[in-house]
Amino acid sequence: MSVAAQLKISVTDYLQGELTSDVKHEYVNGEAFAMVGVRRSHDTIMTNLIAILHTHLRGTPCRVHSGEMKVRLQTATDDCFFYPDLHITCAVSDVDPHFNSQPRLIVEILSESTERYDRSDKFHYYRKLESLEEYVLIAQDTQRVECYRRNNQWDFELYQAGDNVVFESVELSLNIADVYEGLSFDDLN
Repeated sequence: MSVAAQLKISVTDYLQGELTSDVKHEYVNGEAFAMVGVRRSHDTIMTNLIAILHTHLRGTPCRVHSGEMKVRLQTATDDCFFYPDLHITCAVSDVDPHFNSQPRLIVEILSESTERYDRSDKFHYYRKLESLEEYVLIAQDTQRVECYRRNNQWDFELYQAGDNVVFESVELSLNIADVYEGLSFDDLN
């Protein structure tokens, strides 16, 4: 997340603006925040996961979505739209053309500019999604995957080089090397 807009805007104006904007914005209770660009390692990790998860979910009602699809959180006190790097929804009622509101799994790929926000405020909002079972944070500069699960009171399980990563929410186990396929950590800077 970067710089906040000066004026509060309505959800309707935000959604309309996102249809024509060259820059994506997340929306938190009336304020829009421009999204930052990504590095090649971020894109490689996301592409690897989308390919693996898409194949794994074939024949189920679950669908994987990239960082181009928004997730909406709407409660009595909050109305927010986020662009997680990757999310999965399995709810057949999640049919809005511009966002999902019932994700089962959300993945954020950490960067220097977003890590603090992904670990704190964003995670705080995501936990309010009743459908969310698992929140995953993935490092770009080392083989490190953290899985936070609702059924474990949002404690995390850490996976590192050589481990099999388990996404319980979609019943998938894969070698962590598959997440990082195509990356050389000597070349990431």
